[in-house]
This record gives sequence, C-alpha cells and structure tokens, in this order.
Amino acid sequence: MEYIVEKIGMSRTITVPSTSVTLLKVVDAKVCEVTEHGAIVAYPKGKKFDKAIEGQQKKYSLSKEFNRFVTLKLKDVEAGDLDKSPLGDATVVKSSFNTKGRGFAGVMKRHNFAGGPGSHGSRFHRRVGSIGNAEWPGRVQKGRKMPGHYGNTKVTVKNEIVSFDSETGILAVKGSIPGANGAYGKVRIVK
Repeated sequence: MEYIVEKIGMSRTITVPSTSVTLLKVVDAKVCEVTEHGAIVAYPKGKKFDKAIEGQQKKYSLSKEFNRFVTLKLKDVEAGDLDKSPLGDATVVKSSFNTKGRGFAGVMKRHNFAGGPGSHGSRFHRRVGSIGNAEWPGRVQKGRKMPGHYGNTKVTVKNEIVSFDSETGILAVKGSIPGANGAYGKVRIVK
C-alpha cells in the first residue's frame, strides 16, 4: 500500500532516552479508478487548476479541491476514500521524497572535496584541481566529480514507524527523511 504524505518536520519522543522522529501528515485522497498497473488517486495540493484537471474532476465527479492526480500501488481497493487503517498495523515504511535543491554547487559542497590552502598566496581555495591525465587518454574521463546541479533528486529511505494517529492522520517515523518541511512525497508499507 502506498500513501501521499506531507512532511511536517522533525521532533523527538518524550521517552528516556528520546528518539528523533519525523512527522508526516497522511493526505486525504480519493481512489478514482483501479487499473492493472495501480490505482489513479486524486489529492488536494495548492491552487493549480486548468482544463485538463477540470476534465479529470468531471470524469470522476470530484470537488474542486482535488486537483492533483497520481498512480499508486494499492491492494484490494475500490473507488472512494483511501483507507488509512493499514498504517496502524504497519511497522516499517519506505519514504520517497525529493531532496532539497541547492542549485549549481561547487565540488566542495557537492562532493565534499577538501579544497586547497586558504592563504599564503594560494590560488587554489575552493577549486576542483586537476581533472585529466597527460597524453593518454588526452581527455577528461566520464564520471569525473565536477561542479554542477546539486539536490532535487528523488531519494527513498527505510524507516520504522513509531506511532500513527488515525484521527489526525499524523505518522511518526524514526530518524530523518529527505526533503524540505511542507514537501509532498510517497510512503509505502514494507512490513
């Protein structure tokens, strides 16, 4: 079973010793159609609206707030509200989120390079350094760690469930999860 969740942020338990947890809000979703590859699910997010969304809302007779559609892997479901009760029995989940985007970053930030001396006439500082060989192969080889776009990639992590409140839909998982607070992602039950 998969669910759409919104990352609230991190906290910790009041037990001794305390455990760091990430709080996730399970988004209310509606199953529109069940196909052989999964189920088409609608959920509310922001104010995005266009003719394609309007057509989908009309097709599945949804209210205006359900303006995002996604395909999830669900078992034994029918069209209607998505059932959150399996999360109460689950112990381990896999969470998929986009990491924070950091734009164009140098090698020290992106690949943890050490950099050069900071003073005494050095011109090295935060640069890459040597990137190629001499006569052979006479080019920069593929896979070289270089400056470039850093972050904003999909990352999946496995976490244990600490608690799930079925009334509020808040899921507390042990440890950290990638992505900014307020980001949307998927949670899949493993155990």
